[in-house]
Amino acid sequence: MYVRLRRQFLIAVVAAAILAVCAAGAGHQARAQVQTIIPPAPATGGETQRVTPQPVRPGTPVIEEIVVQGSQRIETETVLSYLSVKEGDPFDPSAINQSLKTLFSTGLFADVTMRQEGNALVVRIVENPIINRIAFEGNKRIKDEALDAEVQLRPRVVYTRTRVQSDVRRILDVYRRSGRFAATVEPKVIQLEQNRVDLVFEISEGPVTDIEKISFIGNKYFSDSDLRSVVATKESAWYRFLSSADTYDPDRLTFDRELLRRHYLANGFVDFRVVSAVAELSEDRESFFITITVEEGERFKFGTFNVVSQIVDVEAEPLKEFIELETGEYYDADAVDDAILRLTDAVGEQGYAFVDVRPLAERDRENLVIDLTFQIGEAPKVYVERIDIRGNVRTLDRVIRREFQLVEGDAFNSSRLRRSRDRLRALGFFSNVDVNNVPGTTPDKTVIEVDVTEQSTGEITLGAGFSSTTGALGEIGIRERNLLGKGQDLNLRLIVAQEESGLDLSFTEPYFLDKELSGGFDLFHRVRDNQDESSFDLQETGGALRVGYDINDDWRQGVFYRLSRQDIQDVDANASRIIRDQEGVSTRSIIGQTLTYDKRNSRVDPTDGFIVALGTDFAGLGGDVTYGKTTLEGTLYHQFSDDILASINGEVGYIVGIGDDVRINDRFFLGGDSLRGFENAGVGPRDLATDDSLGGQQMARGSVEVLFPVGLPEEFGIKGAVFSDFGTLTEIDDTGASLVDTGSIRASVGVGVNWVSPFGPIRVDFTQALVKEDHDETEFFRFSFGTRF
Repeated sequence: MYVRLRRQFLIAVVAAAILAVCAAGAGHQARAQVQTIIPPAPATGGETQRVTPQPVRPGTPVIEEIVVQGSQRIETETVLSYLSVKEGDPFDPSAINQSLKTLFSTGLFADVTMRQEGNALVVRIVENPIINRIAFEGNKRIKDEALDAEVQLRPRVVYTRTRVQSDVRRILDVYRRSGRFAATVEPKVIQLEQNRVDLVFEISEGPVTDIEKISFIGNKYFSDSDLRSVVATKESAWYRFLSSADTYDPDRLTFDRELLRRHYLANGFVDFRVVSAVAELSEDRESFFITITVEEGERFKFGTFNVVSQIVDVEAEPLKEFIELETGEYYDADAVDDAILRLTDAVGEQGYAFVDVRPLAERDRENLVIDLTFQIGEAPKVYVERIDIRGNVRTLDRVIRREFQLVEGDAFNSSRLRRSRDRLRALGFFSNVDVNNVPGTTPDKTVIEVDVTEQSTGEITLGAGFSSTTGALGEIGIRERNLLGKGQDLNLRLIVAQEESGLDLSFTEPYFLDKELSGGFDLFHRVRDNQDESSFDLQETGGALRVGYDINDDWRQGVFYRLSRQDIQDVDANASRIIRDQEGVSTRSIIGQTLTYDKRNSRVDPTDGFIVALGTDFAGLGGDVTYGKTTLEGTLYHQFSDDILASINGEVGYIVGIGDDVRINDRFFLGGDSLRGFENAGVGPRDLATDDSLGGQQMARGSVEVLFPVGLPEEFGIKGAVFSDFGTLTEIDDTGASLVDTGSIRASVGVGVNWVSPFGPIRVDFTQALVKEDHDETEFFRFSFGTRF
């Protein structure tokens, strides 16, 4: 009885154990299947992570086969290579889950499921489609090419939502950089056959997000309007339609902080700082409100100045004259920088290239005064090791080198280096010229680095004018100032107008025979219609040879010889007797010279200094006309501020016949561009019986002009002008009862507008003649424009 019960108990225990093992296996299998049918989130890594399967327990199902379903482009072997399990491994849930993550992380699949069917692991995949093409719709302000360069998706690339969203953000960034923060982008997918799609970005650009208001907090000395004129960011206004300064740009706002700092430092506020600059977007996302908080601090003045030199051969006392600062004036950081530059140049002229000039400031906070000591650090004398030229693609190196007043082996001289830079800029071949010196191979050597940016040197010039009596006039000029990169100047001008036509050809070699001697020639043929002014036409054909050279940095001499044939023709039957008597052909053989004294700070865009030119001509070395002629012309420039420039121009001339009377075509005429407010040849001796202008042998004229801003943004390039012209023209050899020659002064005043437009410079003048004679011819409006290619 006892034995039978024990046997039954053992059988029950064994049966329970078997059932427990089977239940565990079934539960294990069920859990594995549930876990694999829920797609996990894609893994961040792209590498297959091999999960070591657990040891196979007795009765645990083993993967005998792996079946891949749904593959179209991707090979089965490629899918298997991403799995963390292989045939022979147990159905391990962690390994299968890792395989799911790895497959999703490849970005090749839109969906992946894994399930157990008997002893087989079935991997079901849905491949991501391939992009057939990418299109943009709704974009008007930004071209397709610009957007296509920004997105990273391309045709024949696997489509994924993550990449699409990333490209959407990139497109939005492009629009935000252009000031359109209300732009929206919606990607659309068009399904095609063979699992391909067209991706379309539907764009709603929205309005430009303007700057509605710029406010300042903490400013006491300068008003909000003062500071708004300092910063580069501007409030929205109707006249800024050609500017982007009134659209929000985070980089521009950062630059504004620096502009404010410079402004305050230039006005004595040495402790100034910008606390914050915040841009708030309105709820409709159409405008920004910018608030800049500042701390001005106290305002300091200049105290005493001193110079200390640590260079044995450089005395400090003579250098004090280069400190153009005044005790008691408000501290100006820009003026201090200018003083440092002047001291650096002064020491550099003595052969010290790398001079360290440091302003040591001592603040007296009680009296709000700053004492400055300019300390000149130790530096060796240096010599030019070499000159490196970069950026010239078209212009030959020798064209640049010949403008340098320093050569390899010379002792360094900052003044000569500065003049060399100015000579390069005066060529007009480059939009930017940077000349710097850097340390050479040894402490006593320096390398001069020249970086240039070439610009278009070809020009098309168009000129036009209008008056109530002469109608329209114009000219077309084509010029190449850097022919073949050799610095040669070739100019062809075709005059097409109601009053004048002709063709001029000129050529100039600036370094004739590789010497500092310019040489050139001119050929011309002109027909001038003077019927309205003097009742005749003038035809002139001829040529000229010329040479020129620099006497020194300020003086230049030019000499020329001109031979021409002039024909006074088509004289009106009712013309003045004086004109009818001169009808016919005459030949001129002229030798002349021009002596120029130039003290302008720039030959291209002068703002200070003056230029004076003396010209003398003698006709009579052959030909049938003999006379002597002298002209003197000068222009003075003065800049009152950064925006206001004044100029004064004057000219006098005198011509005298030698053995013969001066012919009408050799006399001076005044009016038009030379005396605004009066027509061409509108003043001077005149035959009242025929109303013919006869010209004069004595001429004097002058002009005063002031250019100023008109309140529009600086980037517009528009400036206003007020001017006054005055002059006189008198004396002729002929006499007559109807001849009038008062010799009186004429004067006019006017206003004008200069616009550096995208098409070239445009000038419009409105002039009123104030002092005139009854027989003078006046005009109110004059217009001219030009462009470059």
